[in-house]
Amino acid sequence: MSRTDASVLHVDLDAFYASVEQLADPALRGRPVIVGGLGSRGVVAAASYEARRFGVHSAMPMTRARRACPDGVFLAPRFDAYQDASRAVMGILRSVTPLVEPISLDEAFLDVEGARRLSGTGEQIAIALRSRIRAETGLVASVGVATTKLLAKLASDLGKPDGLLVVAPGTELEFLHPLSVTRLWGVGPATRRRLERFGVETVGQLAELPEESLVGALGASLGAHLHALAWNRDDRAVEPEREAKSIGHEETFPRDLTDPEALAREILRLSERVASRLRKASRSARTVQLKVRFGDFRTITRSSTLPASTDLANDIGRVARELFDRVDTRSGVRLLGVSVSQLVEGAAVQAQLAFGSEEPSPAASSASAAKKPSSSWSALERAVDAVRDKFGDDAVGPAALADGHGVRVASGGSPWGPVGEPEETR
Repeated sequence: MSRTDASVLHVDLDAFYASVEQLADPALRGRPVIVGGLGSRGVVAAASYEARRFGVHSAMPMTRARRACPDGVFLAPRFDAYQDASRAVMGILRSVTPLVEPISLDEAFLDVEGARRLSGTGEQIAIALRSRIRAETGLVASVGVATTKLLAKLASDLGKPDGLLVVAPGTELEFLHPLSVTRLWGVGPATRRRLERFGVETVGQLAELPEESLVGALGASLGAHLHALAWNRDDRAVEPEREAKSIGHEETFPRDLTDPEALAREILRLSERVASRLRKASRSARTVQLKVRFGDFRTITRSSTLPASTDLANDIGRVARELFDRVDTRSGVRLLGVSVSQLVEGAAVQAQLAFGSEEPSPAASSASAAKKPSSSWSALERAVDAVRDKFGDDAVGPAALADGHGVRVASGGSPWGPVGEPEETR
């Protein structure tokens, strides 16, 4: 799709996680805030601009961030709060155009070509959106405006923080060619080193190379891809129907875990978070996947597909625990993750899923559902959602996650208690 107007916008919320935390607690405003895993193996997920002055940046090991900014405020992520803030911003964007493509919680592309008649030029729309986002959510957005997604993304990056950068039609290559080649999608450290052998440091220098030379050096797919981007050949449309294909959560531990009870608690905790995110997204899922990373960084995944979709931690946790029981973890576990896929719209069909050493057939599950309805679990977990929405994530939870409460479960059992008899919450 060739455009003659700058009608593609890339909206990027500045220091998103840290900004949400500063809005929630006014005492944090103006202070260096670092969000991420707090253990010795954690990494920085976001850093406020006050923290960035100390050299702290995302993906930095948390131990390095603490040394660089010892007076910083270090916080564990609160994904529910970030999702709420993201939904508010995406709602503002969709009030201008239905052509909004979320890329993550804190960024999205917009196609405003059809909105220009009512709302003005791409630049005018960007100005209005930045103003509305700040006024209605308190968050700060940087926006790039261009004729392609490539340039809109680059413009928003270069406009940070709190900036608006427009690449006017006809000036695309003038804007693009002086930039470092590392700005292009697909140029990581290994590709950069290969390009340096050709004396390539800028996008313009890359554009001067024959496509055949790039294909020979980088392979057919990457070589052709980078040659096209170097000449701003990017016909990708804004795709508003993009949806998450999976929902998951994982945790890296400060030290390797070998205690089965401690690991069972973590599976429960992760399953609760995943189920809560499913329900907030009005989704249910059929496939549960367990991810285990050992102390030597060897990583395995195990999955199981259910006969019916679910959005309950009770169901997800049971399957994740069964998968976990088949893994030898005596050498120590560095990371655990639980995720779900095969997502479907709407809440789960409320039929109790039967779990055991053998996967039940749909017919067997239907027969079991008549005997063991899961409506009590559904009611319980949705009641917990309501309490947490009102009083915070730590207001209520399974007794198995209470301090000092172990999870002693035989293989194939569940830390959530017997079917139809939900464990007490605190």
